[in-house]
Amino acid sequence: MIVFEKPGVDNTRETLRIALERAKRDGLNTVSATTDGLSGAALIEAANKAAYHGRLVIVTHAYGSKQPGKNALPESMRAQWIAKGVRVVTAAHALSGVERGLSGAFHGIYPAELIANSLRMLSQGIKVVVEIGCMALDAGAIAHGKPIVCMGGTAHGLDTAVVMTAAHANNILETRVHEILCKPY
Repeated sequence: MIVFEKPGVDNTRETLRIALERAKRDGLNTVSATTDGLSGAALIEAANKAAYHGRLVIVTHAYGSKQPGKNALPESMRAQWIAKGVRVVTAAHALSGVERGLSGAFHGIYPAELIANSLRMLSQGIKVVVEIGCMALDAGAIAHGKPIVCMGGTAHGLDTAVVMTAAHANNILETRVHEILCKPY
């Protein structure tokens, strides 16, 4: 496992190199988080340079997550990726979604938030990979019961990569992180 000195976007290139090398070696599909499209674009570029031919899945948050009726991923970018055969998943965050609305309204904490905060003890990126793996599986973008290489990060960029088998949201505790390839300290 590679441990980066600090979290964030500065680790994106190395995270992609590590993740794609592993995915290519083991014949695994990849799943990556993106918000505004920068991490997704970096994944596609890195995959082309690495001659990676597995499935690329890019997961972004639901419309309205940041601003009502809006999505930070430009529609033109989404359309370009889909035309290239990249699967784009847009969904509510599996580890917040409705529960964040309830906790904000009622000033409490709920089970999915407990899972999210427990995963954050390892890193924000670990929480992200579990979440987006679940979102990709629920959307049918990855196969059930098959390991993937999954990438996430802290705020912007990618700083975490794992080999994992995702579970559906209704069975999220069945998710298995087999190996942490890289993460921030």
